[in-house]
Amino acid sequence: MRIALFITCFNDTMFPGTGRAVVTVLERLGHTVEFPQEQTCCGQMHFNTGYRPDAVPLVARFARTFAGYDAVVTPSASCAGMVKENHPVLAAQYGPAPLQRQVGEVVPKVHEFTEFLTDVLKVTDVGGYFPHKVAYHPTCHSLRGLRLGERPQQLLRAVEDLDLVELPDAQSCCGFGGTFAVKNADTSAAMLDDKTAGVHASGAEVLCAADNSCLLHIGGGLSRQQSPVRTVHLAEILASTKGDAR
Repeated sequence: MRIALFITCFNDTMFPGTGRAVVTVLERLGHTVEFPQEQTCCGQMHFNTGYRPDAVPLVARFARTFAGYDAVVTPSASCAGMVKENHPVLAAQYGPAPLQRQVGEVVPKVHEFTEFLTDVLKVTDVGGYFPHKVAYHPTCHSLRGLRLGERPQQLLRAVEDLDLVELPDAQSCCGFGGTFAVKNADTSAAMLDDKTAGVHASGAEVLCAADNSCLLHIGGGLSRQQSPVRTVHLAEILASTKGDAR
């Protein structure tokens, strides 16, 4: 299978270790992963803030860049949701027929990382080792957009020595929401306080999720509270082994 890594601009800029973790897991499972250098933003920022025509060139670039691969895998439920749900909408509304065909060919091959492992590769045990109490935060895009359900938890339960603990009120939003946290700062901060209270009540040492954007927001709140709980992307937990457990 010819697999392309769609790292997303946010991860590439701020959390490159997450992309490396995805490659580590997929190579451990016997697959070769390519990184198309031409990839850029998926256009989510433009789409969500009302600049939809400006996102169309990014949609076209994505379709060109990832054409020809058997699968496109990303460690971001948010960006996966943008591509799967909104690229066809933008192509249909603003794009010519050739772009609509290109998008129609590429989008079905795009998978969020945990979805790809469980649904495409049909695996849950990827050989990980992580001896910590871990809580899982289902981000809004993973929960309500992609409807990942129990896929991430299935993968976490298969990690050796990992103790998966329940996060109270797990399905509530953390308050990030991209520009929501900027435009509605007070509301966002109140939602974040509720989320960090749940994290502390869980007894977890580590909080993980399928989106680093939400982990950045929650991790910032935990840091300001001088909490010992750290945030780690789910892919990095799955990539961990006894040789590098921390």
